[in-house]
Amino acid sequence: MLSLQNVSKTFDHQKAVSNLSFNLKKGETLGLVGQNGAGKSTTFKMILNFISPDSGKIQFNGHPLMAADLNLIGYMPEERGLYLDMTIEQQIVYFAALHNYPKRKTLQNLDYWMNKLNVKGTKKSKIKTLSKGNQQKVQLITSFIHEPQLLILDEPFSGLDPVNTENLIAAILELKKRGTTIIFSSHNMQNVELVSDKILMLVNGVTKLNGAINAVKDQFPKNQIYLEGNFESNDLKAFNGVQAISPSYPGFILTFATENHARSAIHELKKNYYDQVTGFKLLLPSLDSIFKKVITTEERENEKNNNCR
Repeated sequence: MLSLQNVSKTFDHQKAVSNLSFNLKKGETLGLVGQNGAGKSTTFKMILNFISPDSGKIQFNGHPLMAADLNLIGYMPEERGLYLDMTIEQQIVYFAALHNYPKRKTLQNLDYWMNKLNVKGTKKSKIKTLSKGNQQKVQLITSFIHEPQLLILDEPFSGLDPVNTENLIAAILELKKRGTTIIFSSHNMQNVELVSDKILMLVNGVTKLNGAINAVKDQFPKNQIYLEGNFESNDLKAFNGVQAISPSYPGFILTFATENHARSAIHELKKNYYDQVTGFKLLLPSLDSIFKKVITTEERENEKNNNCR
């Protein structure tokens, strides 16, 4: 559905994106992550043909992106922009018309999504009377009101409270179920983990992680165990290499110095504590911990390289 092959872009001798490649099928969701300035927005702009890559290929439905394809794509930029004196209905109808989408279907979809996202106000409410959060939800609706095949969301969770974050997650999952291919950027790894099939992490324009969520997790040490049984937290401190013990009802999460320590603890649980244990499993690392590990490793490499100069 969408394919990028060795795509690069340079601005003023500074590489913004370097040899980026990934493929997405219909209905897949990709979480694009990285620190500010990593190349996420540049990637979006190249996919949308706002700017041209210096090298590489971008294909949409098996061919180079053409002007006609833009009617099949929805986009919410990080820099929000609405016509404040328009009503919600006027705003949505206007943007849908830009994609040649029928007005009757637009209004039907608008009723559904205003209810789904719990937009406060009516279709006749002016944008300027809405709270910032509700304005953001209206902007989100403009991006997919025309039922695009591909939806690109640049930091859609930014500024949302927990309730509206849940509403947005539900909306993304519904669009995904309908067959929409979605790419979104976020600094919240938990949200990425909840809705994404794949993750791609950029550091200074270079790909550091790329693949299915669990496949990426499998590349990193598994140094945590979830444990249920007849234990008190003090009992668990005896395991070699345990660094932290956190309650996680109805059990505990044990964090070890290394994966070897964690696996040794599992062996010991099976051998010596089988009558106390009701359940346990070796946990995959969280995306948040992986993100921090990659950034820390990159910073150390940069510091090392700078010291060698």
